[in-house]
Amino acid sequence: MSFENKYRVTGETKLSKLSTLPDFEMSPKKAMRKLKKVSRHLSKFQELMYAHNRYSFLICIQGMDTAGKDSLIREVFRSFNARGVVVQSFKKPTSNELEHDYLWRHYIALPEKGKFTVFNRTHYENVLVSRVHPEIVLNERLPQITSVEQLDQEFWDKRYQEIINFEQHISNNGVIVLKFFLHLGKGEQKKRILRRLGKEKHNWKFAPEDIREREFWEEYQQYYEETIEKTATEACPWYVIPADNKSLARYIFAQILLEVTARLTDVSLPELPEHIQENLSKYRERLLAEDK
Repeated sequence: MSFENKYRVTGETKLSKLSTLPDFEMSPKKAMRKLKKVSRHLSKFQELMYAHNRYSFLICIQGMDTAGKDSLIREVFRSFNARGVVVQSFKKPTSNELEHDYLWRHYIALPEKGKFTVFNRTHYENVLVSRVHPEIVLNERLPQITSVEQLDQEFWDKRYQEIINFEQHISNNGVIVLKFFLHLGKGEQKKRILRRLGKEKHNWKFAPEDIREREFWEEYQQYYEETIEKTATEACPWYVIPADNKSLARYIFAQILLEVTARLTDVSLPELPEHIQENLSKYRERLLAEDK
């Protein structure tokens, strides 16, 4: 079975029943070698896709703190031309962003044709962090919402549908939308936070919020399950990737991308207009005839 089929969400999602470790073993060195090979293939595909100029990719990555999002992006896209991939990291909305609807800042960050854009934390924060801490929604100053008590299931279901509509719209216009949840175990997260605290060179990565948010672990798991189930569509799928082993998580992620790109068999180099094609030899002779 392909990784794309194996880790794609197709129905009910119960994270507690999904392992945070893959069901196969591979040494870190072998995983790194395989990742490099896959990354080179993806880079070549992006260059071809840029010339084709009809598709782009939106890669959405979600996960609990320390799930390995940053390092995964760095390692998977290392071989890419710097102009071929853009990484967007969405943090607390700015005052300007709050003057618009919650999807606005994501819409203006969408990829140009021929490019990959990676959302490191995504528009799904608006149904995850905002669900755990609903007071955040009040900052949006929605005309019909004046208290947290009004944020009922109907409100969140409506927001899920808005996100589905957003993704379907951009998908209809050539954006390939792929969504990944890095499934990290709570015990592994504890180890990674302790590592940040124990090594001076990693101290800068630590934020007290990392520990405070652990208190809401079960709530986050519940809302991730609901979000993934309700917004996984045929056109814009979710993948749940076991993330306790960083090397294997990166390889699985990259292999899924490769398998998806392999299905885009219409991506090809554009043909030159006939009048240019017929005169290529003349252009070459003209250049060779120059003094310098």
